[in-house]
Amino acid sequence: MPNARSITPPAFNPLTGAIRALAMDAVQKAKSGHPGAPMGMAEIAEVLWRRYLKHNPADPKWADRDRFVMSNGHGSMLVYALLHLTGYDVSIDDIKNFRQLHSKTPGHPEYGYTPGIETTTGPLGQGVTNAVGMAIAEKVLADTFNRPGHEIVDHRTWVFLGDGCLMEGVSHEACSLAGTLGLGKLIAFYDDNNISIDGHVDGWFSDDTPKRFEAYGWQVIPDVQGHDAEAIDAAIREAIANTEQPTLICCKTIIGAGAPNKQDTHDVHGAPLGDAEIAAAREFIGWPHAPFEIPEDVRSAWNRREAGTAAQREWQQRFDAYAAAHPGLAAEFRRRMTGTLPGGWVDHVENVIASVTAKAETIATRKASQNSIEAFAPALPELIGGSADLAGSNLTLWSGSKGVSREAGGNYLYYGVREFGMVAIANGIALHGGLIPYTATFLIFSDYARNAIRMAALMKQRQIFVFTHDSIGLGEDGPTHQPVEQAASLRLIPRLDVWRPCDTTETAVAWACAIERADGPSALLLSRQNLPFQSRDSAQVAAIRSGGYILSEAGNGAPQAVIIATGSEVTLAIEAQKTLAAKGVPVRVVSMPCCELFERQDAEWRDTVLPKGLPRVAVEAGSTTGWYKYVGLEGGVIGLDRFGESAPAGELFVTFGITADAVAAEVERVLG
Repeated sequence: MPNARSITPPAFNPLTGAIRALAMDAVQKAKSGHPGAPMGMAEIAEVLWRRYLKHNPADPKWADRDRFVMSNGHGSMLVYALLHLTGYDVSIDDIKNFRQLHSKTPGHPEYGYTPGIETTTGPLGQGVTNAVGMAIAEKVLADTFNRPGHEIVDHRTWVFLGDGCLMEGVSHEACSLAGTLGLGKLIAFYDDNNISIDGHVDGWFSDDTPKRFEAYGWQVIPDVQGHDAEAIDAAIREAIANTEQPTLICCKTIIGAGAPNKQDTHDVHGAPLGDAEIAAAREFIGWPHAPFEIPEDVRSAWNRREAGTAAQREWQQRFDAYAAAHPGLAAEFRRRMTGTLPGGWVDHVENVIASVTAKAETIATRKASQNSIEAFAPALPELIGGSADLAGSNLTLWSGSKGVSREAGGNYLYYGVREFGMVAIANGIALHGGLIPYTATFLIFSDYARNAIRMAALMKQRQIFVFTHDSIGLGEDGPTHQPVEQAASLRLIPRLDVWRPCDTTETAVAWACAIERADGPSALLLSRQNLPFQSRDSAQVAAIRSGGYILSEAGNGAPQAVIIATGSEVTLAIEAQKTLAAKGVPVRVVSMPCCELFERQDAEWRDTVLPKGLPRVAVEAGSTTGWYKYVGLEGGVIGLDRFGESAPAGELFVTFGITADAVAAEVERVLG
C-alpha cells in the first residue's frame, strides 16, 4: 500500500484548466501519450511561466533568456501547452498534431523541432543533467564577460523532474557535481506524485530525496503543496534568494489531477484518459469548452510576447551600454553566442598542421591530442575541457587550463568518476551556446556514457569526445580496460564522426575537423602507445579531411590490392606493403581515420581511393564486423573478435595475430 500523503487538492481555474484540457485532448487525439504529469504539474507551471520565467516567445534564441528543461520528457504536452499559450510559434494545429510525423510536437521534446525547446528529453535523468551543464555555462560565461555595472549574462536554469529522473543514476552524478560547484542559478522542481508506470513507487523507491540533495550541498525546500499557487510562489522566492546553492523544490502533487476517477493512479501516467473520463474531467475542473478551444481571455492572460519583448528590449539597452564601454568583449560575446569560429581560424589551423608535420614526432596519439589542444585552445577561448578523473592519462589539460570552481569560472571541469554525467552535462553546455565542450575518458568507458553520446548526435551538438587507450595496445590493464567492440559500436551511431588517427598530423586534422563541425559530435580514439610519424605530401595532408585517402601508393606497378587501416595499425599496413613489394606484389595503403567523413565524399573520390574490383584487406585492432562493408565478403579483415588479455602490448599484438606478417599473408590469401 502507498504511504499516506497529505496533499491540498487544486483550486481549479481557467489558467490551469487550459493546460489540463490541452494535455488530455492532445493525448486522446493522438491515442497515445502521458497526460498525468501535465495535469499534475499545471499549478507549478502556471506560477513559474507567468510570474518568474524570463523568456521572449518572439525570440526563442535570446542570449540571456532563462533556460527551461522538462527532464520528465514523457510529460511533453505540458511544455507544448506552455509554449502555445505563452505565444511561441506553436499553433493549435501543432497541438492537434501531437505525436504525428514531422510535427512540431513529437512524443518527447526534441531540440530543433519546436521553438522554445532547449534540449531533447525522454531518457530520464538526462534532462536535469543537461540543465546542470546549462547552469555551468551561464556561470562560466558570466565570469568571462560580466564587468562591474554590466551584467549581460544573468539568467537561471529551471528544471521539472520526477521520480524516474531521480532513480536514474546519472541524476546522482550531475546533481552531486552541481552542489559541489554551488550552481545558485539552478532551480529544480521535483514532481513528487509517488507514481510511476508500474504503480505507486513505495515498493521500489523509498529514498529520502530531501536528505539526499542536502548531502549534495543543495538548498532543499521540502513538502511544498504542489497545487497551491502561493506555496509554490513562496518556494520560488526562497530559491531565488539563495545564490550560493542550487535549489530543489519538492512539490507534493497528485498525478493526473483533475481526472476524477483516474487521478493518483498509474492509469493516467502513460495512456489516454478515454472519452468518458475526459468528459468527467471537464466537468470536474470547470472547463466547458470544446477540445482545443481556448477562450480569448485565457489566451490573453497567458500570452507573454509583449512582456518578453519588453524584457529583451531592456536587456538590449544594457548590452548596448556594455558594448560602448567594452566593445571588444561585446563583439566576442556576439561571436561566441552565434557559434562562429574566430577570425583567422583557417590560417591558424594551417600553421598548426604545418608545424606538426614538420616536427614529424613519434608519440602516442593521446599526446598528439594534448599538443593539438595546446595549439588550438589559445585561439579558441570558447573551448572548455574536462575528464572523468583521468586528466593525467587522457592528457586533456593544457598550459592555459583553469578549473571551474564554486568561486569562479574557468575553462576546465574536473568531472570526477562520472562518465555518463560528464557527457550529458557537456551536452547541456553545448546546448546553452557560447562554449565548445570536450570530454575525456578511456575508450572502454565510453560505454558508461553511451546514451549521452547518442543524445549529442541526435541533437546535432558540437561536443568532442576524447577517448584514449583505444585498443589492446594499452597492455597490462587487461580485458576490463581493453576496447574490442567500442570503435565499431560507436560507428553505428548516426551523425557521430569517429576518428582513429594514426599519427600527429592526422590527430591535429581530426581536432580541427571536430572543432569546425557545427552539426554534430566527434569522437577521437587515441592510442596509449607511441605511433610512428607517417610522411605525406601537402595533397595527402589536405586529403586527411576526406576521412579516407591514399597514404602510400604501390611503388612498383599498378596496385593488385588495397590495405585499409586505422590508428596504430597503419604502421602494420605500411610494413606489410614493403613485405609484399619485396615479393613483387604491389599494394596500396589507405588510411581511413574517419569512415563517416569518407562516406560523405562524392562517389568519384571514394572510387578513386577504393577502386571497384580491387581486392581489399582491412586491419584494425578491434571488432572486424564493420569492415566487411569495405572489403566485401571476398575480402579479408585482420582484427580482434574476442576479449583481450593482461600482458605487455607487443606480446598481445603477436598473440592475437595483429602483425604486419599477418596482414601480408591475408593479402596473399585474398589474391589467391
